Formats: sequence, C-alpha cells, structure tokens
Amino acid sequence: MTSPESEDDRWIVHSERPIYENEWITVSMADISVPSGERFEHHVVSMKPAAMTAVLDESGENVLLAWRHRFPSDVWNWELPGGLIDGGEDAEQTAIREIAEETGYRPRTVEHLVTFEPMIGMVRNAHHVFLARGAERIGEPTEQNEGRFEWVPLAEIPKLIAQGKILNSGTLVALLHVLAISGHPSASK
Repeated sequence: MTSPESEDDRWIVHSERPIYENEWITVSMADISVPSGERFEHHVVSMKPAAMTAVLDESGENVLLAWRHRFPSDVWNWELPGGLIDGGEDAEQTAIREIAEETGYRPRTVEHLVTFEPMIGMVRNAHHVFLARGAERIGEPTEQNEGRFEWVPLAEIPKLIAQGKILNSGTLVALLHVLAISGHPSASK
C-alpha cells in the first residue's frame, strides 16, 4: 500500500479560468505548481457527472446492453444504459431514469458499485456505476437514439472485451466489477 497523502506531493492550483463553456463541457486553463516547484498552465476539461447501470436479468446470467455507434471515435460497441446527471437528481435517480428511458425496463433493485474518474489527469467527469438485479418491462423506450438493447450472457463478456466490442470505460468498469464480485466462471478466463 502507498503511504497517506503528503502536502509536499500536492499539485497546487493558483487559479483557473474558463476558455470555452457550454451546457455540457467547460475547458479551462489552470495555473498550477507541481511538487518540484515548477509552475505552468495546464488545461482542464470539466463535464457533468454520469450514471450507468449493469442491469442483470432475473437469473443473474444476462446483462442488458445496447449495440450502438459512437461518432467521435467512429466505433460500434456494447454499452450499458446511462447518461448525464440532471440538475436536482442524484446519481441513483439518474440511473433509474436512464434505464426506463433507454430500455423500457424498471429495475427491481439498484445498488451503487463504484464511482470513478475515466481520465483523472485532465478531465473532471465522475462516473457513478450501479448494479440492478432484475427488471420489469414497463413499456417501450422513450429515447430512440440509444442503440439496440439486448440481453447478453455474462459468460460472453470477456470474449466481447477481447474482441474490442466493449470499449466504453463505464461499461468496462461495471462489467468487470460485476464479474469479479459474482465469482462468475468467465471472470477467470
């Protein structure tokens, strides 16, 4: 284990100014000093936090995933339901709302698994990952551009990761976490 934090190792932010802002993203320039004493400007990207959920079926053997295209990287991949946290919502409320909007299901139970920062050195963008066990069909999805959702066997997840068919960081963290805590045989392959 590493030792506790030391103020001598802290990066100091003297100031930060936005250079571009809209409702989804802020790009800032921070005036910082590093532990060696060097002082310089460093960019920072801030985005709204997100919530995503690994929804398992009643048997716990299948997970609800969307096959979808992402235009910035021009890739197709499997992803969990999820989205940005709206003002006035907490992460769990967002997770539940996004499941219903994107899939037409309501989860029976929801538990927080982990919160992580996908690009911690340059980007502020907390990702809150949840696990839902069981889901009830409540209607058709209300969001039409979120991909094609399917129940995918957990046993296939390691193969899909190896084939580059699961690339989204939140989906990877969630599914690897689910496989690890479940003791699923596919986690050791």
